[in-house]
Amino acid sequence: MSIKVLLADDQALLRATFRILIDSCDDMTVVGEASDGVEAVDLTRAHRPDIVLMDIRMPGADGLTATSEICADPELSATRVLILTTFETEDYVAQALRAGASGFLGKDVTADTLLDGLRTVASGEALLSPGATRTLITRFLTSPAPGGHLAPPERLAELTVREREVMALAAEGKSNTEIAEELTVSPLTVRTHVHRAMTKLGARDRAQLVVIAYQTGLVQAGPTAL
Repeated sequence: MSIKVLLADDQALLRATFRILIDSCDDMTVVGEASDGVEAVDLTRAHRPDIVLMDIRMPGADGLTATSEICADPELSATRVLILTTFETEDYVAQALRAGASGFLGKDVTADTLLDGLRTVASGEALLSPGATRTLITRFLTSPAPGGHLAPPERLAELTVREREVMALAAEGKSNTEIAEELTVSPLTVRTHVHRAMTKLGARDRAQLVVIAYQTGLVQAGPTAL
């Protein structure tokens, strides 16, 4: 089945460019276009896309507000949000991850990187590079959002030792293949442990698993050069 993509960006020319690119692929199709956050939420509910390609800065309700609303709706639990932004706005990205986004891309990425990113997120993986993960976690995710709290360590009580081990390595930004090599197991086994941990912790996807790993203290954020 084709990956259904909803585009949310206030720039019509950029949306048109993304539509042409995505619709040129046999395994993807654009099901709608939104120019602001309110429209993005409405069209997500109407079309139930697999992925919303979401710009952060839009007039009216921005991408962060829309992401929070989409990810908080149980009826939209199958929809992933991929944020479009620049790495200079790390605070926005961290807020998006807290809200439930599955990853982020810079607007200056190549066409192949964008398409691969959409496929990655559609498969349930998080689009977080190791370097970006460490920077974001260290600066933002290890501190509660304003008015919020860090996750209590007790949340990890249901996990097995191996599930915690895999979760910790995933939080370092390692892929399933890299984790498999380090633990001398198959990538399929790693994937199984990741999904079991996600199910037990109620995480939408790998990105949320990373957030929980740091906020519960399973992984400690070390110093990062900024």
